[in-house]
Amino acid sequence: MKTVNIHEAKTHLSRLIEGAVNGEPFVIAKAGKPMVKVVPIEEPVQSGKRRLGFMEGEMTIPDDFDTFAQDEIEKLFYGEE
Repeated sequence: MKTVNIHEAKTHLSRLIEGAVNGEPFVIAKAGKPMVKVVPIEEPVQSGKRRLGFMEGEMTIPDDFDTFAQDEIEKLFYGEE
């Protein structure tokens, strides 16, 4: 396995990461002492895209959703009248 010092890792990080993704993991060393091992992630990282409709039918929204507890909320903001 390839070992690089911190300076070399900073200078060539993109190239080193590309190599790790393609099956060439590497070790970053400081003063010749191995510090970290860089290997590719086995599971793909979720892209963060939302799946629309994945909870369809799991919950309902009450008809009075927009006015629910309106009196109590107004009292909290404006005080008792």
